[in-house]
Amino acid sequence: MLNSSGALAQGRLISERFKQLTRASQWRMTASVPVNFNTHHPQGMVKIGEFYYVSSVEVTQPTRRFAQPQNGFDRDTGAGRGHLFKFDAQGNLLADLPLGEGAIYHPGGIDYDGKFIWVPVAEYRPNSHSIIYRVDPAAMKATEVFRYSDHIGGIVHNTENHTLHGVSWGSRSFYRWTLNPQGRVTNAGTPPEKLRRQNPSFYIDYQDCKFLGRGEMLCAGLSNYQAGKAGGRFSLGGLELVDLAADRAIHQLPLDLWTESGSPMTQNPFWIEPTERGLRAWFLPEDRQSTLYVFEVNTGSGSK
Repeated sequence: MLNSSGALAQGRLISERFKQLTRASQWRMTASVPVNFNTHHPQGMVKIGEFYYVSSVEVTQPTRRFAQPQNGFDRDTGAGRGHLFKFDAQGNLLADLPLGEGAIYHPGGIDYDGKFIWVPVAEYRPNSHSIIYRVDPAAMKATEVFRYSDHIGGIVHNTENHTLHGVSWGSRSFYRWTLNPQGRVTNAGTPPEKLRRQNPSFYIDYQDCKFLGRGEMLCAGLSNYQAGKAGGRFSLGGLELVDLAADRAIHQLPLDLWTESGSPMTQNPFWIEPTERGLRAWFLPEDRQSTLYVFEVNTGSGSK
């Protein structure tokens, strides 16, 4: 699924088929590939040909919450390093691109526009600061595009309208930035309170999003719930198709797909492509010692 003209047709096909899915649709695991290096905490994933690119945060010092908010923050910055990994279909690491600077070390969900991978890197706390990069995947070289005064946890490039769309910490807000013909962001200086729009969907927080074309993006994520005061906590994962003009989900799908340890498949990054009869999705839900899971689902009359 690329964002060139041919791949936008694939994106439209993904959208049409995703809208046919229901909770009764049966996903089948077709492969599971152990990843042969420390993935730390994966965030976003794109698949380009036979190679996988995964953004990840390596935490070297966890953040600490303040007893009372300080300067608008509920915690300190902690410390860490940002990565964009490239690995092959056998799970072997091919390249590791460092991303971020100083307290800005937390990469988020990523998107590929047919030429560049777009990666947001933020402080590991809400209402903070971010750097948005575009990465040449062939050279594994990152270029800073702009900075913004909020935690941007995921980004997609709308190649039809020449806009970038970001989600904040927990995907509670949407942002939209405009690119001029030279690829520069024209409204990077607009304050967050004037640019953000509330996400009206609450059952999951988005972890990773992909632009599909026709003003839509597909997002994967999860949220944690508790069954009553005495009940145990559990995580629910899902996929949501978002209309970027309205900043609103138009098709929502909880996913009853879990690892053996109980993590939702959508806990971390995902990728999706059309197949002959439906869709194929890749998930990387586990931290550090990750497994790449591949699932397929049939759509329409072929979905059982």
